[in-house]
Amino acid sequence: MPNQKFVNALNRKAQSCPPIWFMRQAGRYHSHYQSMRAKYSFEELCKKPHLAAETAIGPIDEFDFDVAILFSDILWPLQAMGMELVFDPGPKFRNFISETNWKKALNKNDFEFMDFQCEALNLTKDKLGNDKSLIGFVGGPWTITAFGMGMNKLGNNSIQLNENINDLLENKIIPFLQKNIAMQIEAGAEIVMIFDSSAHQILTKDFRGYLEKVSEHLIRPFNGKVGYYSKENIDYETIITFTNDEENNFAGIGVDSKISITETLKKVKKGFLQGNFDESKIHADTNLFYKCLEEFIEELLLLDDDEKSGWVCGLGHGVNKETPEAHVKHFVNEIRQAFK
Repeated sequence: MPNQKFVNALNRKAQSCPPIWFMRQAGRYHSHYQSMRAKYSFEELCKKPHLAAETAIGPIDEFDFDVAILFSDILWPLQAMGMELVFDPGPKFRNFISETNWKKALNKNDFEFMDFQCEALNLTKDKLGNDKSLIGFVGGPWTITAFGMGMNKLGNNSIQLNENINDLLENKIIPFLQKNIAMQIEAGAEIVMIFDSSAHQILTKDFRGYLEKVSEHLIRPFNGKVGYYSKENIDYETIITFTNDEENNFAGIGVDSKISITETLKKVKKGFLQGNFDESKIHADTNLFYKCLEEFIEELLLLDDDEKSGWVCGLGHGVNKETPEAHVKHFVNEIRQAFK
């Protein structure tokens, strides 16, 4: 059955204790993941559903997170569309796409290629204990495109969404992601998160139009089943405006650690708000981590349960590979104790 705290957050029902999940909670910081990687490649962990399910369950068993996350990667759709991709250990493409060659390079629409995600979701759901939720995810349209073009490391406000790039997004990337989201929801994901970690690269003048495309094609068709996250100097005010718009029906949004979670909770009127303890602090010196977590908790304790409605507790971004497991356990325990 779904986690009740997570269901309450999705429905903005007031509660004392929030649900907890981390981006990359099944990852390199965790000894369970390391033991799996010692025996299998990253690609095997993603594409062999029984291994993906075992990997996803590891942090649930170890840290008692409220939500399990499909174990996969945002870049597999590019492989399904025709790009040659390997992980060694990070993603490497044989050739990048460009504004002019993408129609030739992305010459497939192999939606069945993504079936391993559906099987992994089904097996993960079977392994989950009582009162744990299960979510899926896809990469954001620009984020996937940025990786495919070798531009994912460019800085803030560096990309103009010209006619060629919009053509690529609208006619190739977004339609594929729409089908991928539908597949995950049909397979049992309670919600699907869009992780758009490179969206801050888009020029401010283009971002609203971009988010309108995301909303129209990847949010609205799924009736409150899809959430959105981006980070690093992103225009959160625009994202919040879209979230609060009844027509868009976001499941919720995530925010990074650079903005106030308490002030943002006051602004978001619909759906959940996930965040946003600083991921750099959870793998800091233990004394500093304890101090920062105490301050984070004290700030949120100033809000009553109604003011915290919709809050999903997590980090500002993914858990760092150097984070001590003891710090993750401490975080979960302290949040549960403080807000019980």
